[in-house]
Amino acid sequence: MEPVRITLIGKPGCHLCDDAREVVEGVRAKLAAESVATELVELNILEDEALARLHSEDIPVVRIGEKRHAIWRVDPDKFEAAVRRAAGCARKTFWRR
Repeated sequence: MEPVRITLIGKPGCHLCDDAREVVEGVRAKLAAESVATELVELNILEDEALARLHSEDIPVVRIGEKRHAIWRVDPDKFEAAVRRAAGCARKTFWRR
């Protein structure tokens, strides 16, 4: 199975980008422990004029595959669920009494 491609578009010194990276890395670590493969690609808008024109006011941008998942803030639970859907695996549910 191919890893789920996650793209983080941002720039250095962007605190929201740092926050998004932290969420993305945390979810990736959790999923890796369950053998859900992901691949992270980071793109810097300062190094790509086309990306800067598209996203200069909207960073960070997180994409899963080719679909934009979030801008500015990343909700960990929604992000995890979206990556699981992209990987084709169901979320494990544990019931407590």
